[in-house]
This record gives sequence, C-alpha cells and structure tokens, in this order.
Amino acid sequence: MKFRLKTTCCMISLMALFFGAGSSALISITFQTSLKQEKLAAQESYHMILNTLQVVNSMDQWTDEKDLSKILEQLSTQGSFWAALQLRSQTEMLYSEGTAAAHFLELTDQIDTTHLACAIFSMPSDSYYLQLSGSFFVGKETYYLDAAYDISSVYNARTQQQDIYQQIFAILLAACACFSYVFAFFLTRPLAKLSKASREIASGNYDYRSSIKTNDEVGAVSKDFDLMADHLQNGIEELQDSIERQNQFIGNFTHELKTPMTSIIGYADLLRSETLSKEDQIDAANYIFTEGKRLERLSLKLLDIFVAKHDSFTLTKASPAELIHNLVNHLKPMLAKEDIHLQCECESGYCMLDTDFFGSLLVNLIENARKALVDGGEISVCSIMTDDGCQITISDDGKGIPAGSIVHITEAFYRVDKARSRSQGGAGLGLTLCAQIAQMHGGNIYFDSEEGHGTTVTVLLKGGRA
Repeated sequence: MKFRLKTTCCMISLMALFFGAGSSALISITFQTSLKQEKLAAQESYHMILNTLQVVNSMDQWTDEKDLSKILEQLSTQGSFWAALQLRSQTEMLYSEGTAAAHFLELTDQIDTTHLACAIFSMPSDSYYLQLSGSFFVGKETYYLDAAYDISSVYNARTQQQDIYQQIFAILLAACACFSYVFAFFLTRPLAKLSKASREIASGNYDYRSSIKTNDEVGAVSKDFDLMADHLQNGIEELQDSIERQNQFIGNFTHELKTPMTSIIGYADLLRSETLSKEDQIDAANYIFTEGKRLERLSLKLLDIFVAKHDSFTLTKASPAELIHNLVNHLKPMLAKEDIHLQCECESGYCMLDTDFFGSLLVNLIENARKALVDGGEISVCSIMTDDGCQITISDDGKGIPAGSIVHITEAFYRVDKARSRSQGGAGLGLTLCAQIAQMHGGNIYFDSEEGHGTTVTVLLKGGRA
C-alpha cells in the first residue's frame, strides 16, 4: 500500500474514532439529561397524587376502599399526564386504568413508606414507560399505587439523533477521505520526486537531481540525497578518468615501445648474424642499451603523467641539435630500406628539455611522417633556437592530411586513414602524446598540410633557454 493511502486511512480512522466517540457521548448525555428531567417531572406528579390521597384520608370522607378508586378516576379525567394508574391492596386490585397497566413490573419488594420504586419498561409497540411505585396507609391498611409515565419521546429523540449522526458521519467520512487523500498527495509528492531521482541515478543518469525546496524533513533528506548524488557522480567521473588514463597509458606505452623495439630487434639480429665489424657491433650494442634505458625511464614517466596525474617533471639543459642528430643517425639505415631519405638541419644551442620525452616526440613525429609516405620519399627535420626554447619542424612529401581531419588529429585514438593505420599497427595515440609533451614544455604543436603535397609539423617548446 502506498504511503499516501496509509496516511489517508490513518486520518479517516482518527476522524471516525474521535467523531464517533464524541457524538456518541453527546447523544448519551443528552438522552440521560432528558430522561432525568422526565423522572423528576413524573416524581413530582406522583407525589402530588399521593399527597392528594393523604389529604383526603385525613378528612375521613370515604367509608370504604371504593372511594379511593373514585378519587383516582377523578384525577385521571382531569389530565392525561399518566398513561396508566393502578391501585391495589395487599390482597386485591382496586383500580386499573390504561393499556400500559398490564405491563407493570412487580416492584413491591423495593417499596417502603419513604421511598419510591422506579423502573422503565417497554411495550411491543416500541413505547417506553417510566413506572413509579409507592405505598401509603389508609387507617391501618397499606395500599400500593403504580403509575406509568410515557417517555417514548425521549427514546424517539435519541433514535432521531442517532439517525442524524449516522448521516452526518457518512458525509464527513467521505469528505475526510477526499480531503485526506488530496492532503496526503501533496505531502508525499516530494517523496515521489525523490523516488524518481533514485531511479534516474540507478539507471545511469547521474546528472539528475531531486531539487526539492521545502523547509521540512523531506527537504533536508532531498538536500542530503543531492549531496550524496554529487559525491557519487564525482567518484564515478574520477573512476572513469582513472580508467581512461590507464587505458591511455597502456596505449601510449605500447605505441612508444614499438619503434624502439623494432630498432633493438633489428640491431640484435645484426649482432646475431656476426657480419658487423667490431666498431659497428659496439655501436649496435650501445644503441640497444641506450634505447632500453630510455624505454625504462619513459615507462615510469608515462605512469606518472597518465595514471598518477603527476604534472611535475624535470627539465635539464640539453642540445636539441645533438639529440636530433643522434636519433636521425640511428633511424637512417632502417628508413633507407623503405627508400626514405631522412635528413636534418639543426641550429646549435641549449635549452631546457626533458630528454626522454623530447626523444619520444621526435620518434613519433618521424614515425607519422614515415607512414604518410607511400612509395618512399623524403623526411626533413629542422630545429632552430628561440628566445624561450626551441622550434622543431618535421616535413614530409607524403599524401598529406585532409583539412577536416587536422582539428581532430591530436585527439586520442583518432586516425586519419583507419585502414592504413590498422595495417601499420597504429593506435592513434602518437600525436596525442606529442601534443601533451609540447604542453609539458609550455608550448604547442601546429600542423600545415595539403592532400597530395605533404605535411609540415611545427613544435614550439618553451621550457626556457639554458
């Protein structure tokens, strides 16, 4: 059963209880008061008859018991106050008048010379009578006088009041039911809104709020509920962000691992073939060792940036030209196998860089330029020194980038040519990482491309001059 129905039933029950008890008590009190007044009136009239008989008795005007009957008959004809009168001695009935006399109760045992006996009896015609019985002396003889007073009007009034009460009770019950339901509906409407908010959040709509603005307990519960929903949404967003960072870390690390691992495997294969000179063997071993250490450092830094959200990293004094020449010299032999000519032109100088991320930036940009070349071509790397760092430019004469894709190219997992990227093993994270590395150095990355005429990528790094 809904709470509003429970509230309605509770209010109806309370109304029925109090109204019923109050009305019943009022009817009962009114009835008892009326009955008491009728008793007093009957007792006064009864005493008047007894006093009359006693006065006559003192005058000794009758000679036998028939005179008593004649006096009662005369009293009866003077008024219709009494419904029945009955006079009897200890041995016989002397006088009886009225149909109610046949239903008199036997009250002789309750009568004495100072007290009246009083009782109520009814007749089959739903008439109610008040019976008064008393005794008096005539000479030495005791006589009993029974009188019946019609009190049906009192009982009829009570019955009428009860009928009116039942009608009013039915009307009030219906009115109370309607009013209580409407009242309960408006009282419980905030609870319905709160319930809807719970269902919305449970279904995944974490932005939904109950927004109940009432200055009562329901409003306080709504405020606490919305606050809980805010914390829940923040927790879910943080969890999703953490998952996204972890996925991005895995993707970036996989992407970063591919190119150096290819070089390491290539050099290792050359060492295994034993066709290299002693000097080339040492150079190959040094490259394998250098790339292995770089990958180790890079994995820890990627973990800091993409998983732990550590924005702190160390910039050291470095020569962009030296780093670029070193990387180009090691990549040239592999790219030459694909008929790709890699060249560089670098301005000497020093600036503040994170050498590991700078190397990752160069590798990614050169790798993307390589993928843009269909049947060989040229890739050129140029660096110049600026007032607050350096500028790196990498150009190729490949297929270029469509104008509509340039604004999305640094988004995670975005691929200009999805089919070619899948065939070449790309994950769509290389340029995303490059943009982040540029931002880490206070700079930015820019793309200038035309389909069929190649692409130029300009990276500004503003870590400061050394």
